[in-house]
Amino acid sequence: MTSLVLVNPKRRLSARYETGILSFAFALAATVFYLDTFTDIHSALATLYVITLLLSAETLTEKGTLLLTAVCVGLSILSYAAAHGTDADLAAILRLAVAVAAILITCALIIRNNRARHDLIKSNIALQSSEERYRTIFEQSRVALWERDYSEVRALLMKLKEQGVVDLRSYARANPNFIGDCIARIPTVAANAAALELLGNVSAQNAGSMRRYIAQDDETFLDLMVAIFDNQGYFEGKGTIITSDGTTKLVLLTVGFPVDVANFNRVIVGMFDITERELAQKALFEAQAELALASRAATVGALSASLAHELNQPLGALVVNAQTLQRWLDRDPPDLAAVSRSAERIVRDSQRASDIIQSTRSMLSEHTPVLESVSLADLVSETKALMESELSRNRISFETSEAPGITNVSAVRIELQQVLINLITNAIQAMAATPEELRRILVSINPADGRGVRVNVRDSGPGLSADILEKLFKPFCTTKKTGLGMGLAICRGMLEARGGSLTASTQTEGGALFEMIVPMEAVHE
Repeated sequence: MTSLVLVNPKRRLSARYETGILSFAFALAATVFYLDTFTDIHSALATLYVITLLLSAETLTEKGTLLLTAVCVGLSILSYAAAHGTDADLAAILRLAVAVAAILITCALIIRNNRARHDLIKSNIALQSSEERYRTIFEQSRVALWERDYSEVRALLMKLKEQGVVDLRSYARANPNFIGDCIARIPTVAANAAALELLGNVSAQNAGSMRRYIAQDDETFLDLMVAIFDNQGYFEGKGTIITSDGTTKLVLLTVGFPVDVANFNRVIVGMFDITERELAQKALFEAQAELALASRAATVGALSASLAHELNQPLGALVVNAQTLQRWLDRDPPDLAAVSRSAERIVRDSQRASDIIQSTRSMLSEHTPVLESVSLADLVSETKALMESELSRNRISFETSEAPGITNVSAVRIELQQVLINLITNAIQAMAATPEELRRILVSINPADGRGVRVNVRDSGPGLSADILEKLFKPFCTTKKTGLGMGLAICRGMLEARGGSLTASTQTEGGALFEMIVPMEAVHE
C-alpha cells in the first residue's frame, strides 16, 4: 500500500524556514476564512487562498498540494454557506465560483510546474551522467583523441565557396600559405593522455596547435579540408606526424563531423599509430616478391624435371631404334624392310618428343590446347604399339578390355598419351623383380557413373605400401634410385586441369592399380 506523503522529502530550503512558511500559509488561510465568513466585506476574499497554495508549493508534494487545494475549496464553500445559508445570492455565487476557479487553476499550474521542474532535473542528471561517461571514455581511452574547434576554419572554407572556389586543391596549390592558415585556425580544446603520448609525451599546453606536428609534405590535412569543404559527414585517411623528438610516425586519422554546424566548435578527432603495421605490411610485400621470385625459379626447375622425365622415353626409343636400324644396315645384304620399320619408329618417336615439347610450351603460353575427339581404345592400342619394344624386352603380357558403348571423349590427345605411357612405364619398372611368367599389365576401359570414362592400369608387381600411397603424387617422391619423382605429379596435374582425376591403390591379390577418370568434355584451367 502506497504511503500518503504530503511534505516533499527533498527539501531545497531549511526545515525551520519551510515550517515558518507553512505556518504563515495556514495562518493566512485561517484569516481569509474568518474574514470571508464573519465580516460583511462583499468581495471574492476566497481568492486569497491562492496565496496559501503558492506559499506551500515548494514544500508540499503533489498529493499535499491536492489535499490543500481541496481544503481551500471546502473552506470557500463553508464560508458561503455560513454567510448566506439557503438564500440565493447571485453575486455571492459568482464570487464563490471565481474563487474556486482561481484555486483550481493555481493548483493545476503548481502541479504542472513541479512536474516540469522534476523532468528538467532528471534531464540534467542524465546529461551530467552522460558527460561523465564521455569524459571517462575520452580520458582513459588508449586511442589518441582530441577535441578541436573547426568552426573558424569551416567559416573560412564556406566563405571561399561563396566566392566561387570550386576546386579546393587547385586553390591550395595556387596559395601556398593556405594550409598553414587553416592549421592556425584549428585550436585544440582538449586532448587525452594517449594523444599527448602519441605526440611524444608533450604537455597539454604544447598540444594546443598541431602546426609543429604535421609534416610539411603531408596531403592528409588538405584531404580533411576538402571533406569539410564538400560537407562530408566523416573523414578517414593516412597521414604523417612528427613527434616532439623529431620521430616520424604514420597515423590513421578519423574525424566525424556533426550535423549541426553550431557543434563544429567541438569535433572529436581520433588518431591511430599504424607505423608498425605499415612497416610489417611493407616487409610482407617484400617477402611476397621474394617468394614470387623463388616460385618462378621452382617453376623453371619443375619444368626442367618434367621435360627430362617426359622426353626420356621417346629419346630412349630413338636411340634403340637407331641402333636397330644400324644393325639391319650392317647385314649383308641389308634388310631394307626392317630398316624401313626402324626408320618409321624413329619418325614416330621424334614426332612424339616434338608433341611433348609443344604441349609444354602451350602450358606456359596463353594459348588454349586443342581439344579433339579421342577414342580411348584406339589410344591404348597406339600406346601399346609405341611401347612394344619395352614390353617385349621385359617379357610382359599386355591385355586390354573395353566395356560396350564407350564413346569418344573430347580431350587433348598428347596429354592422355603421356599419362598412359607414364603409368605403363612405371608398371614395367615395378615388375622388374617379378617372375617373367607372372608379369602382366591389364588396361580396362569402363564408364565412370556419368563422370566420364574410367581407365584402369593394373600390374602384377609388389604393389604400393601405405607410406608411399600417402605421398605418391607429390613432386620428387620416387621409389626408384634414378627416378626424378615428377611423373605421377605431372600426370595428376594434367588430368585435374582438364576436369579429370588420377588415384592409386594396392590390390588385395597383389599389384598396383592406377585409376584415371577422363571427363567426356575436357575443361581448361
